Amino acid sequence: MSQPQMLSPMPPPPKTVTENVRTALVEDIGSGDLTAALIPVDAQAEAYVITREAAVVCGRPWVDEVFRQLDTRVQVEWQVAEGASVSANQTLFRLRGSARALLTGERTALNFLQTLSGTATEARRWAEVVADLSVKILDTRKTIPGLRDAQKYAVRCGGCHNHRHGLYDGVLIKENHIHAAGSITQAVTKVRPYAQGKLIEVEVESLPEFEEALAAGADIIMLDNFTLPQTQQAVAINRGKANIEISGNVTLDNLRSLAETGVDFISTGALTKHLRAVDLSMRFV
Repeated sequence: MSQPQMLSPMPPPPKTVTENVRTALVEDIGSGDLTAALIPVDAQAEAYVITREAAVVCGRPWVDEVFRQLDTRVQVEWQVAEGASVSANQTLFRLRGSARALLTGERTALNFLQTLSGTATEARRWAEVVADLSVKILDTRKTIPGLRDAQKYAVRCGGCHNHRHGLYDGVLIKENHIHAAGSITQAVTKVRPYAQGKLIEVEVESLPEFEEALAAGADIIMLDNFTLPQTQQAVAINRGKANIEISGNVTLDNLRSLAETGVDFISTGALTKHLRAVDLSMRFV
């Protein structure tokens, strides 16, 4: 059966990166960088950026775009690959060009890099726990507003996978949808003509609901806050008829035991909302 939005680690379209950066620079610079005005217009400088901690690097396209928008003559020389694991005090990239451009773009560039690297680093932690199993760890829509494309890309850089991108590219019938429709069966029946061939997923809270979703022909059934024994029962009942996804109360501590039940997917908002920005520093030569 098809999997939900399992995308290769390709960055978002250039237009998306351009818009992300343009918005961030307008937010930061406003009517002009008052402090940078202290520096002569023709002053040139060199700088390098290091990470103060171990991390997974993600965000190179956004960093490149920051300095491209500020001054196309700025040279960005990367020392590490996108998605690479780096150690504390390692140099990530070097810069050469207008001193004003380097100083003006510093914070915006590092904001993107520290946030996306933080997301990728968190995703890598989860991916490594189940690296030898067939289960896929999925993100959710719990992303920073305006940075969904970027964060979902970072999740892929970290080795995990994407759930649906938004409300438009997948059907996920949850508790309130079921109440509004009358039942799981009616919800699946009503939405099928509108699904336009996309996968239909149903969230269930009990084994009887699981069996109803299975009988209704759901492509994916999400087990919401199931215990380990309940999950094992659901897998036994399923017998490969639908893909099974686990969600709710999943932690790094119980991830392995849940994955070993034989489910297909485990989704968690932790990949994008529990990230801790990586500590980075720019130093001028």
